[in-house]
Amino acid sequence: MKPTDIHTPDYFHKVVDCQWACPAHTPVPEYIRLIAAGRYGDAYMINWKANVFPGILGRTCDRPCEPACRRARVEENNVDAGGAGESASGQTGSSAKPEPVAICRLKRVAADYKDDIRPRLPRRAAVMNGKKIACVGAGPASLTVARDLAPLGYRVVVFDRDPRAGGMIWSQIPRFRLPMEVIDEEVGYILDLGVEFRGGTEIQSMKALLAQDWDAVFIGSGAPRGRDLDIPGRREAAKNIHIGIDWLSSVSFGHVERIGRRVIVLGGGNTAMDCCRTSRRLGGEDVKVVVRSGFEEMKASPWEKEDAMREGIPMLNMLVPKEFTHEKGRLTGVLFEKVKAVHDEKGRRRLVPTGEPDQHLECDDVLVAVGQENAFPWIERDIGIRFDEKWGMPVVDETTMQTTLARVFVGGDAAFGPKNIIWAVAHGHDAAISIDKFLNGEDVRERPAPTVNLVSQKMGIHEWSYDNEVAADLRYKVPHRDQKIALKDIKVEVELGFDPKLGFKEAQRCLNCDVQTVFKPKLCIEFDACVDICPMDCITFTANGEEKELRTRLNAPARNLAQDLYVSDVLKTGLIMAKDEDVCLHCGLCAERCPTGAWDMQKFFLELAHAGPACRPGVTTKTAIPVRKAA
Repeated sequence: MKPTDIHTPDYFHKVVDCQWACPAHTPVPEYIRLIAAGRYGDAYMINWKANVFPGILGRTCDRPCEPACRRARVEENNVDAGGAGESASGQTGSSAKPEPVAICRLKRVAADYKDDIRPRLPRRAAVMNGKKIACVGAGPASLTVARDLAPLGYRVVVFDRDPRAGGMIWSQIPRFRLPMEVIDEEVGYILDLGVEFRGGTEIQSMKALLAQDWDAVFIGSGAPRGRDLDIPGRREAAKNIHIGIDWLSSVSFGHVERIGRRVIVLGGGNTAMDCCRTSRRLGGEDVKVVVRSGFEEMKASPWEKEDAMREGIPMLNMLVPKEFTHEKGRLTGVLFEKVKAVHDEKGRRRLVPTGEPDQHLECDDVLVAVGQENAFPWIERDIGIRFDEKWGMPVVDETTMQTTLARVFVGGDAAFGPKNIIWAVAHGHDAAISIDKFLNGEDVRERPAPTVNLVSQKMGIHEWSYDNEVAADLRYKVPHRDQKIALKDIKVEVELGFDPKLGFKEAQRCLNCDVQTVFKPKLCIEFDACVDICPMDCITFTANGEEKELRTRLNAPARNLAQDLYVSDVLKTGLIMAKDEDVCLHCGLCAERCPTGAWDMQKFFLELAHAGPACRPGVTTKTAIPVRKAA
């Protein structure tokens, strides 16, 4: 293998698993350390720059960072197998499966306990540049575009058919999960940058919009249409069969304030979880979720399913709806066919009837939450925007977010179908860069490099500027409001979040994966002290070889091919140092034990470039990694 080039930005970025997995590439360990230090405002601002909505995402994010967290990986052999439980201390019990750091809930800690950060936000542009940008839809993708471009002097106008900005953040996520004051605060930060919001304005013709002489148009209209079920009885019982996302919007608007006593929710995604939990608060006493898949295959996030079941809502699986039963125009129930999953010789899964008798479940109302679709009837097909034939979606460049009509860009659910808020934010950042470059006559495919650096954490011979003690601490339980109170009021937030004390304890579980082990071959005398002290056996001095073969003869075989090996140049003995980045604890013991200082612990910080000066030709960003001593 060739020596590892640690000056390539992506190398150490990939080692910081949580940041690598985050679509917006939030510097997670950095803000978690700041939370542990009680610097909540600083932690919030790091989040705000990357993911725009820390308080909102701290309650609603789909958490792609957490499955990547190495805390769960390195503890797998340190925790007894068995059933999960909660201990009196508020931690997951010792018999529970190791869990990642509660990254999402720590984000909320920064938002809940920050000071007034308004003086630290960008200011309105003092001088406008004369360019006008229209954003269709006021959801997270459009608001991110506006946040990035308004301070640069662009006039950004955001249109939405709803009366307030936020899109699905406010219209479809229930208040018991996301209070309105949190939405108003973080959306307000963006609108206060000089962004013009035109609520109650539905764009009905792209051709007419383009005729208004906008320099660029961003489409962030989401996936606004819920899928329906065309089965017998749908029309006859239509009065009591509701499309899930439309019904949630009606609840948010105050148009719907109650529902029948017996409710069936069809679907297994997060929208279904919101529907069933909202139903419990609007009069539903017997609420069931019915899904055609198995429980583990449900698309809802595990914590969303847990919250629903905690409120007494059962999940009935492997049932396919066949008919809405009705009597004299009144819905009486749903008839289901029992199915099972079978796999063919290629491993492909399909559902087949079990042959058991159909099941009839009585109900007063049905909420259909079986998926969402994009709807673009307002975009004419003769204006230069190409649509794919299979899904009727605009053809969008995944890097630039540009359509086949150069001045039109798309992001969020409108671009590639329903995902989640953090993906919409990432799309917004990418689109803002493209719009900025496009309106300055530059190639939108030339993307700005990130700013990266490495800073030594050495404070003495055996002392570091970060807390490097590693212990097998299991995840702390987030407090919930008493259920008797929570179920009485749809606006009462259920999760209370960590207080500062619990936030500190949970933050201490972070392994500081961004503090990298940096090896200097010229200083190494192959004393092997680092090998002896390493608790994970991830350092090996051995003969070089091809990667596949080399991985098998390390002190601990490196089986995770998704994470790299750190390979040194040839040492004096002709051997190389090979380190498995996958299971390293970043504890610094190798650097503490090394008698020559060949190992050092250096904090890696990567910040993606956003629209603005970094996009201009001739502007140099730090792609090389300077090393400086910590103060």
